[in-house]
Amino acid sequence: MLSRTAVSIARAANPIAPRAAVISSLRTYATAAAADAKPPVALYGIDGTYASSLYIASAKNSTLDTVDKSLKSLKTLLDKDPKLTSVISSPTLSASDKSSLVAEIQKAVPGASGDKNFKNLLEVLAENNRLGLLGGIAEKFGVLMGAHRGEVEATITSAQALDQKTIGRLEAAIGKSKYIQQGQKLKVVNKVNPEVLGGLVVEIGDRTIDLSVSSKIAKLNKLLTDAL
Repeated sequence: MLSRTAVSIARAANPIAPRAAVISSLRTYATAAAADAKPPVALYGIDGTYASSLYIASAKNSTLDTVDKSLKSLKTLLDKDPKLTSVISSPTLSASDKSSLVAEIQKAVPGASGDKNFKNLLEVLAENNRLGLLGGIAEKFGVLMGAHRGEVEATITSAQALDQKTIGRLEAAIGKSKYIQQGQKLKVVNKVNPEVLGGLVVEIGDRTIDLSVSSKIAKLNKLLTDAL
């Protein structure tokens, strides 16, 4: 239903319609919150600002897990439907179009219709022509929730997807390293990037361990260039 609504709006949108003025100030739907509602890590960028505000509001209302599930479902929906992402990012959406999209998103995402904070987020984004930030906000909110749960995410980038046995061995090795403190939970994510050619690039927080073939080739090229 959401996809059909998005397609209908895309067809009806006027490609030369002027873009609505973006409201300069972010509406504060997260009112003064208790100290324990403070985001566990600092995020940057517009999507990070929205994610942090949503975290504060949700923590105050004890709905962090509910909002987290809704955002994960929404992120999955957006990843599966590139056309939907394109439509909600369009600067030519009318107020009626945005209202319809907000309503359909609430219907399509489990638990979203009953959560005030999630609804407020959608309305603020629609008002500011920033519905296209939803994917980024969902990702940033996931970072906050991971930190909230004491998780440390290790991203392992490889040229091809790693099998579970290899991931398990890497997880065990990283878990015993100095990068994981007592009481922290390790979460390993494998990303595929053919450009690394071979080997691995391991990112843990702000630390990067580059063991990729592409990195070694780049270093070799630099040595050869400097020698000439």
